[in-house]
Formats: sequence, C-alpha cells, structure tokens
Amino acid sequence: MLKDKNIVLGVTGGIACYKACELASLLVKQHANVQVIMTENATKFVTPITFEQLTGNKALTDTFDRNFVHSVEHISVAEKADMVIIAPATANIIAKLANGIADDMLTTTVLACRCPKAISPSMNTAMLENPVTQDNIEKLRHYGWEIIEPDSGRLACGAVGKGKLPSPETLLEVCLHTAAFEKDMTGKKVLVTAGPTREALDPVRFLTNHSTGKMGYAIAKAAARRGAEVTLVSGPTNLPKPAYVNVVDIVSAQDMYEAVMANFDSADIVIKSAAVADYRPATVADNKIKKGDGDMSIPLERTTDIIKTLGEKKRDNQFLCGFSMETENMIENSKAKLAKKNLDMIAANNVKVEGAGFGTDTNILTLITGEDQKELPIMSKDEAANALLDEILKRMDNRG
Repeated sequence: MLKDKNIVLGVTGGIACYKACELASLLVKQHANVQVIMTENATKFVTPITFEQLTGNKALTDTFDRNFVHSVEHISVAEKADMVIIAPATANIIAKLANGIADDMLTTTVLACRCPKAISPSMNTAMLENPVTQDNIEKLRHYGWEIIEPDSGRLACGAVGKGKLPSPETLLEVCLHTAAFEKDMTGKKVLVTAGPTREALDPVRFLTNHSTGKMGYAIAKAAARRGAEVTLVSGPTNLPKPAYVNVVDIVSAQDMYEAVMANFDSADIVIKSAAVADYRPATVADNKIKKGDGDMSIPLERTTDIIKTLGEKKRDNQFLCGFSMETENMIENSKAKLAKKNLDMIAANNVKVEGAGFGTDTNILTLITGEDQKELPIMSKDEAANALLDEILKRMDNRG
C-alpha cells in the first residue's frame, strides 16, 4: 500500500529502538522507501547498519557527513518525504521539535519537512506526565503533529505505567492511514455494517451465521484511510477494532437496526456488508432449555429488514450499497434485491466460489447497479474494499 512513498523514520535514544527495527521492516514490506534518521543516542541502542540492512538505505546520523558534501542532505530528504514518523520519541526530542531547536540531522530535517508528521512518545511515566513534557506534546499537536498515545505496562526502568512504545503493527497503521492513499473521501461520512448478529434462544444458546466481519472491516479501514469519517456498526467478531474508526458494537439484529438508524441521517454513504439474521426465536427463555427425549422445534419470527427501511428513507444525496451473498442465481437474485430494496448498488458474491466465501482473506465481487454490472477479479479484501469505494465515488460524481 505504500509503494513509491518516501517515509522518514526518526529514531531517538530509548530502549524501544528495537521496535523501530521491526517497523522499518514492516514499512519495506509495504514497498515504502524508508529513510531512517538516528540521533547520536539512538546509535548506542541499535547500530545504523541494522537499519541499513533492513531498508537498503544509508541510515543518516550526521548533519555534516562529508559523503554528502555536494548536496544539503537534510533538505533533500525533507523535500522528498511523504511522511515523517518518530518512534520512539524521547522527552528531549519532543522538547526540541516543539520549540524549533534544530541541532542534529533529525531535527534539521524535520524542521524542513512540509509533509504530515506523527510522533510516538516513549519514556518513563513520570517524565511523560511532567507538565513540561505535556505542554510540549500539546504544542506539537497544535502545530499539526499526530500524537500516537503510548501504551501502558511494565517499563524498562521497572516501573508500571504509561509510556511504552505501541506495537510496530500499530505504528504501521498510522503510516498507512497517513500516507497510503489520497484523501479523496475527506468531508464524507460513511456508515458501514459488518459481522454477524446473534439471536438469543436462551441464556446459553443463540442463532447466528458464519460471517467473520472481514469484508466490512476492510471497507471501514479503507474509507478512513481515504479521509472519510467512518462509523462501523459491528456484530460480534474476533477482529481488532480498526484505528481511526468509530466502532459501535452490537449483538442482535434489533441492536443493529437501532444503531444504524441512529447514524443514518448524517451519513453520505451507507455500505451494509453485515450478515444480519432474517429470523429470530419468537420467544427467549429466561433459563437454559433442557433437552427432552423427543425432537424440538423453534418458532421463529422475522427481524426488521434494515436495508429495506434505509431504502425507503434515503435522501437523493445519499448512496446506499448493499451486499448479496448467494449460493445460486447470484445475478438474478441480486438484481431483484437491488430493485426491491431501492439500493444504488449491490455487491454480490457466491459463497460456493473458492476465494469468495466466509472467513477468507480474498473476495470476488460483482458490483451491480440499475444501469450495469462490473465483475471484479479475485483480490484481497483490502483491494476489494478500495475497488468498491472507487465505484461508489465515481457514481456519486456522475450524479453531479
């Protein structure tokens, strides 16, 4: 996702430097060009050659390196940078940057950067909570820096509290959110539903389906990375909550209906990818139902048809996209659903086709509107999410 992006990774002198090594590796795996700049103290924890082996670029440490005598290296790096992330960031570097002090390779480069910047404070809890440090952090926030909140836990000094550098995966997500995509959805509010619902039978049992929520979560993440304000209404899943997304956790179909209706009016785009139960037990037992000698039947009643309700209420300037998972007659059934529910688009897939079923990391979507249909090839759910958003934006633009 970061192909052709130039990421400046600033590394300062803290024990958490080892996590910066893994972050550099993760960024390279996303095809980013990573330029590491280290403070002198950082080189006491990790040698520059470590980062050079991981990134394929010389790790910069010296403003006056004679190898760059014919160019002003910190200005050259700054002009090419698509993003700066400093992790770990000591109290010292935070103080310097907040007050415009530029006395080494890292600070002089960052002071010349006009790209988005993020910083991850990592230090002893008392140092972090010192009012001077907090004031400096707020100054950076005021100047447009994204502050990555430190984790809590056991610190290298033996104390327990806030100040740990977040995981490399968390730091990578900041980079992806900041630099991976053009912010072509800025100003748009997107409502996404994902996952299954659970319909209680008694305090122990429930009816549900095989949905894992992966497709809906991919859509929510993709929209957020493209600048949208995203609300994700999620049934029970095992997925981590996506960063930069407002997640509303629900359990039942009725819960989802209420959460969706509470957020519908303010949404510009609604994408209903959740697998909502069509039926629920007509009665819910107060106690566990005991087994008997004979068979048992469970009377069911219809749940509220959420997407039909949205189709009846949607405004002309709203875009409503549904999902249709079929096992036969996919196109015909999906077109009928498109018309019946008054949708602008439906994303259809066949659960029997390899690579398009529940729980996979790939999908094969056919995007159907009242005018045409577009079959997408098999792709990762992240790629499918962006392809879906591309089509939605294109059709919204065509409306004028």
